[in-house]
Amino acid sequence: MEASTKSQVMLRAFSSRNFRLYYIGQAISLIGTSMTQVATSWLVYRLTDSAWLLGLVGFASQIPTLVLIPLGGIVADRTKRHCILLVAQILGMLQSLALTWLALNGNINVWQIALLGVFQGIINAFDIPTRQAFLPETVNKENLGNAIALYSSLVSVSVMLGPAIAGLLIAGVGSGLCFLLDTISYVAVIIALLGMQLTSKTVVISGRKPLEELKTSFNYAFGFLPIRSVLIGSALVCCVWGFYLALGPIFAKEILQGGPNTFGFLMTASSLGTLAGGIYLTRHSNVLELGKVLALGIGFMGISLIVFALSRVFWLSLLSLLAAGFGFILQIIAGRTLLQLLVSDENRGQITGLYVMASTGAVPIGNLIAGALASKIGSSNTVILGASICIAGSIFFMQQISTFRDQIIRNISAALNTNS
Repeated sequence: MEASTKSQVMLRAFSSRNFRLYYIGQAISLIGTSMTQVATSWLVYRLTDSAWLLGLVGFASQIPTLVLIPLGGIVADRTKRHCILLVAQILGMLQSLALTWLALNGNINVWQIALLGVFQGIINAFDIPTRQAFLPETVNKENLGNAIALYSSLVSVSVMLGPAIAGLLIAGVGSGLCFLLDTISYVAVIIALLGMQLTSKTVVISGRKPLEELKTSFNYAFGFLPIRSVLIGSALVCCVWGFYLALGPIFAKEILQGGPNTFGFLMTASSLGTLAGGIYLTRHSNVLELGKVLALGIGFMGISLIVFALSRVFWLSLLSLLAAGFGFILQIIAGRTLLQLLVSDENRGQITGLYVMASTGAVPIGNLIAGALASKIGSSNTVILGASICIAGSIFFMQQISTFRDQIIRNISAALNTNS
């Protein structure tokens, strides 16, 4: 009976039909997306054998997200989010189809990969903030934290399975099949979105110009200490995580003397760690402790990445990345949950856009920095440097927690009362 009760608590967000549909569609699509990410990284490194170009292509594919994400947040608040998601999935499917055609025809080169990456980055600038702002519309407010943890666990499982499958496919038949499966996976999300039964919501049209609205949201976010801490903390861990993502093929091939399967296993290990962290937080119901979880996650990730950078043994590298993934997702889920509870629905898209700009947008910066530093000081030293900054950041945020704990209590209590 006790085990059944715990299971019900961990899965309570699934009581919502819309959330179940959303979850299933994303489960299939995210596996395809993670396969494409691994296949693209390995393909670029195989074509160029250059750490600099590996980081540069990663930067090119994600920099549009960093630049356009504020606009994406404004659009998410002024337009029906469900419609935005449908258009984004269709465009993403077309992008993946183009990548598939080029790869299977054997005519693909680095500039084509970069150009298609830029196009996907533009799509993500509108898709990602809308997707995160749309999540609260699929579930009751009291189950929002559980829904975010479940969704983050789903991302972890997908990113765990995707690289493992991609490694096998790349070694056997090449990258083209990975891109093809990703193209097909978009269909699942489109079907899930079309099957939802959503309550009609009135879109609030602001009288302010987009730049004025963005300035107001920016001033609010960075003037409110809890939200500012979430944004800075997410930017820090995602930038350093970008070091690992950009240099992963080099660690697999040059340091561990492996191939695409080795790279796939490394990605799977970090994803398994994020899955464990996500499951842990599905049972964590005290939102007032999320600030501490955020700070500890940053430090734990930093320590684990230092071990990974120093390791020359495959099993130790796997264990250290598992631990790094656990720390990474603690910060991500804690930050997202706090953010969703602290903002109102009227500016949810814009604040979420700033969050994505600080987190997802920080990854290409990490890619670029990693590529440049690795060519000068080596891949291991580059990761150690970034991880050390994470540890320093963890100490700083731990000192800040006590100063904004009361602010979190007041804002979350008001949000829950308003939406009860």
